[in-house]
This record gives sequence, structure tokens and C-alpha cells, in this order.
Amino acid sequence: MFATAYFPAERVPSNMKTATERTAESSTGETGERTTVEVRCTGHVRGAVGEPRLEYTFEGTTLRDFLDAFFAEYDVKDLLIAETEEDATTSGWASPPDELPGTWKKNPEGEQTRQFARVAVNGQFNEHLAGLDTELEADDRVSLMYPFIFCC
Repeated sequence: MFATAYFPAERVPSNMKTATERTAESSTGETGERTTVEVRCTGHVRGAVGEPRLEYTFEGTTLRDFLDAFFAEYDVKDLLIAETEEDATTSGWASPPDELPGTWKKNPEGEQTRQFARVAVNGQFNEHLAGLDTELEADDRVSLMYPFIFCC
């Protein structure tokens, strides 16, 4: 059985835009607005980027805008983003109960992180915010994590 990343919908802040609320200008970066964030890289991402931390300026205001620009400059998309449901899940997790508390939904396919990889904004996983539609502000901290995993 495979586990999947879910997050409770009631934990998404009301000021976060959903995919349907996101404007075409924001998704294409045509607003002209530039945002500077602090990027922290760990594990394999740090090895590929070559720096544990850097300041990064991009056009737009969402995590999606940031990732599009960052991936165009640094070839780390395959380390972080799962293209399929299978890439985002791993075996060995406990089965969820029949009835989950609250309202739950998951990030859509193609917007999930790979097994063991995570993208966080100010210490919170993007799954617990508004996914890739999370609004970023100047000086936010974006962490790109894909740890080294060793087997016995």
C-alpha cells in the first residue's frame, strides 16, 4: 500500500489563493513584480546548487513562480517534484483510518514532491499551505530539501 501526502483544508490560511483564484498574470509572471526570498538547500539539492543558502530574486509572487524561475536556473526539479503519483509515494507507511478528521485534500499530481523530498515556506511544508499557489513575500525563507538516505 502506498501513502500519499494529504493536508487538512481548514489549515490553509484564508489569504492564500487557490489554483482557481490565481490570476493568469501571476502564473505567467507578467505582473512585473519581483520578489526576493532566502533559499535554503539541504542534501542532494545543496550538492546540485553548490550553496547551502542564497538570496534569490524572481518575477512573480507565488511559490510556483519561484520554482519555475529557480528550476530554469538550477537543474534540481527532478530531485524535488514528482511527475507521477508513484514518484510521490512510498511503501511501508501505516494505512490511514477509514474516517479522517476534518476536511482533507492533497496536492494534485505533478505538484507533489518526490518521496522524502520537501519544499517548505518559512518552516511549513507547502502541502500545509496553499501548495504551489502559496503567496511569497520579500524575505520569506524557501527550503528545498532532499536528504541523503542511506540503507543498512
